[in-house]
Amino acid sequence: MDERTRFRLVILRNEVDSDHLLWIQACEHMADRVDHSVIDLTKDDWLLRFNEGHFDAVLAQPTGWSTAMKALYDERIARINERARLPMIPSVSEILIYENKKALAHWLKINGIPHPETHVFTDADAASAFIRTATFPLVAKTSLGAGGSGVRILRSEESAAAYIEQTFNGTGAPRDVGPKWQKPGFVKRVLRKLADPTAALARLREYRVLQNDAQKDHVLFQAFIPHTFEWRVVRIGGSFFAHKKLVDADKASGSLLKEYGDPPKPLLDFTRELTDKHGFRSVAVDIFEAPGGGYLVNEIQCVFGQSDPYQMIVDDVPGRYRWVNEAWLFEPGDFNRFECYLLRLEYMLDVLSAAPSRTSSPHAG
Repeated sequence: MDERTRFRLVILRNEVDSDHLLWIQACEHMADRVDHSVIDLTKDDWLLRFNEGHFDAVLAQPTGWSTAMKALYDERIARINERARLPMIPSVSEILIYENKKALAHWLKINGIPHPETHVFTDADAASAFIRTATFPLVAKTSLGAGGSGVRILRSEESAAAYIEQTFNGTGAPRDVGPKWQKPGFVKRVLRKLADPTAALARLREYRVLQNDAQKDHVLFQAFIPHTFEWRVVRIGGSFFAHKKLVDADKASGSLLKEYGDPPKPLLDFTRELTDKHGFRSVAVDIFEAPGGGYLVNEIQCVFGQSDPYQMIVDDVPGRYRWVNEAWLFEPGDFNRFECYLLRLEYMLDVLSAAPSRTSSPHAG
């Protein structure tokens, strides 16, 4: 094999022991093309190890477990990007709005992207003044919180006032912490954890971190969009997938209920134009169908779960869509191995193979 086709990659893990393991599995699957190292970006020696590595590209694993670690990871990943200028997936721009709904709300507004009307308040008086004239129900969200864990539907001014009081003057904005025992597959998840006591203990430690990570500095209120589902559209490189996330208890996020079928092409067009414009190549975009027509972006995540072995099924066939010769082309196949991490890695290798060869990687110091 031509030596230039082999690449040295670094996995930048976070504080959660298991979060980056799918990157490792993908790299081991492609061992004929990549050498990989793992650096814990939350440790003191991260910069020294990165500078000594002379890497060709970065495989990031941003965190969404705690506010402090999220800020630390974002700061260090931005420094690496600024100084080393290596290809990175997910990209810095994707990472900075991941698990930061406050930042995402501002980003959507600044970039003129259609989304449910959203307001962020950093003091209780302004938030209280807002709810006195607001239309209910309202959706309240914490900045961190995947799978709908920090989402509350507020149906009256009284419930909104109580939410504001709890956030600013009480225990913090409410957020579900702990196992999702009501969700499908709970028993299987428990048995899997019990088979690995170390992983089970690590998960319990993570739950304790979440319990202590209360949001007390702001509230985020979003207009409630009546819906029975929201679209999840995934883009990785040039691959597109879409399915419906069905509503359970007024929320689609975290329900784990899905419906598969051929997605509307305008939905794929909307996502392609959005991701093309902003250079996103590793995202899941959660999208509402607007009551008056068109689409509204609800969430954008560069790390997302995959409870099924596929992201899309069309006519009972798993596959993906690609934009080829100004038209959407469906390709049957298994493109979501290792929960899409292999597809991300294959995209990165395509990027590296197409780039001019480098003799060494710049340092981040």
